[in-house]
Amino acid sequence: MNGLRLYIKPISANGVVGKKVFYSRRAGGPYYRWFFEEKLGRWQGLRMHACDLTLGELSLACWKAVPLALQVRLNEHYME
Repeated sequence: MNGLRLYIKPISANGVVGKKVFYSRRAGGPYYRWFFEEKLGRWQGLRMHACDLTLGELSLACWKAVPLALQVRLNEHYME
């Protein structure tokens, strides 16, 4: 997927390393927050407003660190 960047928040507000929430953005588009919804058993994406994000808190995520099910959802979401 061209221009796709994935992010994580390395440390959450309570000091826990954040591994269950990812953020994505493609080629200057909007940011999305991705989280695993236990009740639905799948990854859900929410479009974020720039004012809701503190970009300095985000770090680039390695594609290999992204769960396979989320990779599939991202491929569906960012269909070319």
